[in-house]
Amino acid sequence: MSRGNPPERVRLALTVVRHGWRRFLTRLASNPNYRWRFRVKVPERLLIAPQDLRTGDPTLASEFYAGRFAFCGKVLMTEGHSPFELAAPSREWSDAFLSFSWLRHLRSAGTSIAKVNARALVADWITLQGTYHPVGWQPEIVARRVICWLTQAPLILEGADHLFYRKFLRSLTRQVRFLRACYPDIRDGYPRLLTAIALCFAGLCVSGEQRLLKFASRKLEEELNRQVLPDGGHISRNPAALIEILIDLLPLRQSFEARSVPPPPALLNAIDRMMPMLRFFRHGDGAFALFNGMGATPGDMLATVLAYDDARGSPVANAAHSGYQRMEAGSCLVIADTGRPPMMSVSQEAHAGCLSFELSHARNRIVINCGMPTMNRDTWRQAARATAAHSTVTFNNESSCRFLASDAYKKLLGAPVIDGPKDVKVVRGDRDGSIVVRASHDGYGPRYSVVHQRSWRLAQDGTRLDGEDVFFAPDGGDIPKKAKDAFAIRFHLHPNVKASRRTDGESVLLALPGSESWLFNAPGAVVELEESVFLPATDGPRRSEQIVISGQARGMPRVVWSFVRASKAARERGENSSVPELPL
Repeated sequence: MSRGNPPERVRLALTVVRHGWRRFLTRLASNPNYRWRFRVKVPERLLIAPQDLRTGDPTLASEFYAGRFAFCGKVLMTEGHSPFELAAPSREWSDAFLSFSWLRHLRSAGTSIAKVNARALVADWITLQGTYHPVGWQPEIVARRVICWLTQAPLILEGADHLFYRKFLRSLTRQVRFLRACYPDIRDGYPRLLTAIALCFAGLCVSGEQRLLKFASRKLEEELNRQVLPDGGHISRNPAALIEILIDLLPLRQSFEARSVPPPPALLNAIDRMMPMLRFFRHGDGAFALFNGMGATPGDMLATVLAYDDARGSPVANAAHSGYQRMEAGSCLVIADTGRPPMMSVSQEAHAGCLSFELSHARNRIVINCGMPTMNRDTWRQAARATAAHSTVTFNNESSCRFLASDAYKKLLGAPVIDGPKDVKVVRGDRDGSIVVRASHDGYGPRYSVVHQRSWRLAQDGTRLDGEDVFFAPDGGDIPKKAKDAFAIRFHLHPNVKASRRTDGESVLLALPGSESWLFNAPGAVVELEESVFLPATDGPRRSEQIVISGQARGMPRVVWSFVRASKAARERGENSSVPELPL
């Protein structure tokens, strides 16, 4: 905290105080000594059970029955004990298990044994952790559990006796009342929106909850209007948030219709805005671009959500509110991060990837960012969020954003972005049929007196991408002589791309699946190949490569580079060796 300027230190201190107070109130609300606050009349019955759009794996049901619970790369063997009596193998495992999202796997089995097992596990939780648990009573986990219990109520309650039915409703009501009581103190961003969704589900599904539904609908409208940006992106700038939110909003819309209750207009508007944004981030192979916390694309969930998109609207090209640009020509696609980091309260997963980009051709991804892994995210989080893990420029091996580093504060806040680019300029146009985008950011300005400007020009036929990186002082002049000016331009390659450095030292041949080849060229620069890592692979991180151009900004204030499809490069070879300009 000592490195920040006084306003930043004050802002961080206030955030710590607010979050600490909210955490205290949440723990107070979940303390078993305060259960009397939530003693309300147990509702008579459930009216409806919402649809769960997440797919289940029936093979996991038999594993649960055998006492083997595998989540997030960790396995717990119960050996005859209740899983709620044993120590969790990791915090990620605990979050997944205590949310009860795995009930869908038991539902997909469709057997009487699966129903009995589901009911027994729910009963165990109510008995052992239904009053308090340091992880299981975190608001975000409670909200997810409420949704899962409601959506899987037919599985849990079919064949249950009256005593269990009342016990289930009493526990569900207590959790709902807990969320209602601590709602103002829940962490900003997706956790608060998820809580509003859970309360809406409860208001619609449980009898006699008209007042709760009115409150929840109002809060849902407030959060959707604030968190879903005009272009359909989320305020966290994480593409994964779109899938997670829509997979809950779509059944919620159906639940309003099933109860013949008009849904909040903000709910319908948010869905309409978010659907085209899903297509914005998709490459030709269906995977999402890896920005700001995005990991492996959940293909089954994405396909389910897109099946509800009746309009099938084309994605916008300039997502200015979300801070992204999409350039598409022929079979070639470029997606670039041209936005500032999100505000501190929703930046726990944000990355320092300003002016990074991804390039794909047809179904082949070529240039990527390293992304986030599906498992062991805590192990990789710090490295994955760094600028060096993105296809952009680093100065002096540092990131363009600064993350909260104090261990004491991280226990309260996680690791949000506490400083980063503030002035990000973007201009988009066309030249002779080509798409041209120019953007700059000042993330390195305060430390190294340098501004990074990057330009992209995508040819009309999609066979060539020209780029340019320019470095200059914040006042537009030359970089001061005393400033540290070592830079590295990185282009991380997808693991399916096989790269070979050519003898000229300025170019790299990129072999793609399907006998397709591209040529990377950076005239006047020394191009190196180094190791990289592709984190979102389903079987764990995979080794890959990255193209790196290093230099000193004062001696090399302008670097041009290009990716050209090999067939076109062969035609152009020898025709024009001049360094291209990229004017708008």
